[in-house]
Amino acid sequence: MHVTKFGHCCLVIEINGVRILTDPGNHEFAGMGADPAKLPPLDAVVITHEHQDHFHLPALSAVLEKNPGIPVFTTEAVKNQMAAADLAADTLQDGQTVTVKNVPIIGVGKLHAEIYGNWNRVDNIGILVAGELFYPGDAFTPPPTGVRILALPIAGPWMKIKEAVAYAMAVKPRLAFPVHDGMLKTALPQHRLLTAFLPQAGIRFQPLELGQPMEF
Repeated sequence: MHVTKFGHCCLVIEINGVRILTDPGNHEFAGMGADPAKLPPLDAVVITHEHQDHFHLPALSAVLEKNPGIPVFTTEAVKNQMAAADLAADTLQDGQTVTVKNVPIIGVGKLHAEIYGNWNRVDNIGILVAGELFYPGDAFTPPPTGVRILALPIAGPWMKIKEAVAYAMAVKPRLAFPVHDGMLKTALPQHRLLTAFLPQAGIRFQPLELGQPMEF
């Protein structure tokens, strides 16, 4: 498995030549000026929820123009917004399995983590890819089984760093890499803390260099 991080929660997960894009959002494609046309050829897209740091319609449109006919799996709200732009999508629900060229993806979870009460608390669908990599989106939902790799949220208005540590220790992957960090000027304080504590639970913490594939 190879994972390439393009920013925040935008990942390309590659398994046996099958490439799945997650959460093309405004951090990388509006704020950082990344070009979605320069992403590698893709076989599917997963959008965990409708917040703009995960779902940037202009970037997604460019991705689908370059990769016509690939499936997009997401929530009902994102599907409706895409339909208004004449783009097709399929809903992915908690416990549902879809297959992309023999790579199984299981939907996990239902709701975004709480920011403040029910304010902006939208549907959120995490994914378990090939039984190995779990990406929860904006939530601390536990995966349905043990996993080898965890895409670990480390910052945001809905979480504290101590919750990231506790979540990783509860999931107990062999390896965790950071996501949901695009709002940080530097993630070094978070990385230092996670590097200090996660190995005590037998978890390797591995930051990713943007745009560089990492083999797991």
